[in-house]
Amino acid sequence: MTRSIIVAMSPERVIGLHGTIPWHYRGDMLRFKRLTTGATIVMGRLTWESLPKKPLPNRRNVVITRAKIDGVDCFSSVADALATTSGDVWFIGGARIYEEAMKHADVLDVTYVPDPVDHPEAVKFPEIDESLWRAGPRIAHEDEPALERQELVRITRA
Repeated sequence: MTRSIIVAMSPERVIGLHGTIPWHYRGDMLRFKRLTTGATIVMGRLTWESLPKKPLPNRRNVVITRAKIDGVDCFSSVADALATTSGDVWFIGGARIYEEAMKHADVLDVTYVPDPVDHPEAVKFPEIDESLWRAGPRIAHEDEPALERQELVRITRA
């Protein structure tokens, strides 16, 4: 069982703007689907609301929220949700979920998007404490030539 954060971010660490992802790379979406199919995906309510198709098929969809949402498993915290999981877990956003998931994740799977996003309302990925993670090399994205990706593996718990 692996707990992983999967994220695509701009050079400024931007992950979203006005409730959407501010770019579209089909190859990255295909990779996301390939990696997360058959696993549990954990997301915040705003990420859930931004999905064009709900729930994402062939995955256990979990939403962290205080509200009850029909047709999806809801929990008030990442820790509560994790207590109900078996198998691989992917944290898919947004920023608050990523922040909380940093304490629980074993792997950060980061896609680097070259598109700059300079907007005061942009949502950013949390700072990565490099003392807690061993960074692998940045490599070409296998499904999207314009992108690079990197895997960081936890060295120690905070």
